Amino acid sequence: MPMISRRLWLAAALSATALAPVLSRAQNPAGVPAMKPPLPATPAPGGVRTIQWDELVPADWDPFKDFKDLNFQMLDDGDPRANALLKRMREVWDAAPTNPRLVGQVVRIPGFVVPLEDTNDGLKEFLLVPYFGACIHSPPPPANQIIHVLPKAPAKGFKSMDTVWISGRLTTPRTDSYMGVSGYRIEADAVTRYEDKRK
Repeated sequence: MPMISRRLWLAAALSATALAPVLSRAQNPAGVPAMKPPLPATPAPGGVRTIQWDELVPADWDPFKDFKDLNFQMLDDGDPRANALLKRMREVWDAAPTNPRLVGQVVRIPGFVVPLEDTNDGLKEFLLVPYFGACIHSPPPPANQIIHVLPKAPAKGFKSMDTVWISGRLTTPRTDSYMGVSGYRIEADAVTRYEDKRK
């Protein structure tokens, strides 16, 4: 792990990172209010349904199940147990299960942009994450909280950590990128700037 305290990494991973079911009801680690759009009672015209991040997590999956009894503050950076724990945590979170009830649905969801391929024509590929700093300023969240986005046309005018709406059919090919492992993919019909209509 490049020049980061393992203890700080674990603290971030086990506290601030948590999951969108928590983040969607509070604030994210950077203090930016989590995006929780008002949900329509029925799908929007064209069958597009607005979803929230907690719906992507199977109800019976607990990301901290294997780590609840751990006192990570007792581990020094040089402790081999810290390395083993980091490795185990990434294995568990990178293999996080997806929600089969959502597979194949056409959905709309807001999130933060983590660019993977940015060109003069716009973003050709990016990750969508539920809170500010994920994958960049903090450890990647579990794979079921990362969406690999492939816009059908390059998305222009967006940069890292911009907030956007994406819409398209949700599928589950797992993608391992240099910024994190995504459990979901959307070939986005649309990428638009996020606006909270409640304000």
